[in-house]
Amino acid sequence: MTDARLAIPVDDPAAAVTPHDLEVLAEQLGRPPRGVVGIAARCVCGRPLVVRTAPRLENGTPFPTTFYLTHPGAVAAASTLEANGVMKEMSDRLTEDDELAAAYRGAHEHYLGQREALGHVDEIDGISAGGMPTRVKCLHVLVGHALAAGPGVNPLGDEALLRVRDVWRPDRCTC
Repeated sequence: MTDARLAIPVDDPAAAVTPHDLEVLAEQLGRPPRGVVGIAARCVCGRPLVVRTAPRLENGTPFPTTFYLTHPGAVAAASTLEANGVMKEMSDRLTEDDELAAAYRGAHEHYLGQREALGHVDEIDGISAGGMPTRVKCLHVLVGHALAAGPGVNPLGDEALLRVRDVWRPDRCTC
C-alpha cells in the first residue's frame, strides 16, 4: 500500500519547505498556501503530497489541520470516497469494533502530539481533525495523516489509501 519512505520526519532535510515547494503548493491549491511549516510527505517525484501546517495561522486563526493533503490526485480520490458514503460506513464501524476504535483513538493522540510539537493553541487543545477520535468527518485529513505518519498509525487513513489504490497511489507519480 503506502511506502513508509514517503513519511518525512520533521528533522529530515526533505521536510524543509523551498520556494519551489510554495509555488507547487499554490498551483495544487489554487491559492497561496497558509501556515506551511514543513512538507510531511512527498510524491516519488519530490513534489508535496502533504504539508505540515502551523496550529495558528499568520492572521491568528487557530488551525487544527496539522497534516493538509495537497496533491490533486489524492484530494480527488478522498473526495470520491466521501461522495460514496465511506465516512458514514467508517463511523458506524467505530461504534461496533472496539479494536478499530482503540487504534483510531491512538491516531488521534498521535495527531495531537504532532500538532503540540509545533506549538500550543488553547482554542484547539484536545481537538485533532477529521472527526477523530469518535467519528470520521474528513477523509482528506485521515489520508494526509496516514501519508505523513506512515503505515500503521491511522487505521482509517490506511484503509482509505487501500480503497483508492486503483485510482491514486503514493508510490506512483501522477503530477
